[in-house]
Amino acid sequence: MISATFHRQSGSLLSVCVSGHAEFADPGQDIVCASVSSAVMLTANTITEIFSIKADVSATADAVTIRLSEMSADGSRLLEGLLLHLKEIACDFPDNLKLQITEV
Repeated sequence: MISATFHRQSGSLLSVCVSGHAEFADPGQDIVCASVSSAVMLTANTITEIFSIKADVSATADAVTIRLSEMSADGSRLLEGLLLHLKEIACDFPDNLKLQITEV
């Protein structure tokens, strides 16, 4: 299962960590994994490359973390967009994607 944990402070999203494997289908055929991975990378690239918002983005073999370096309304809204998108995927694939939102 993929786990996506979002962190909020004073109502604004500051970071997300997405980890795990969807296990919906064989590697290369897993539409849940591909959908989540694409959405996360689009968000990371939009934050850092298009909006030039300072953020720490790290990726390993099975996890990606996006952490805004400073409070940014645009960055927080982009993370809200990712959260909304992942909620839609989780509705269709509840056994493969779990979302959590924590207050920090």
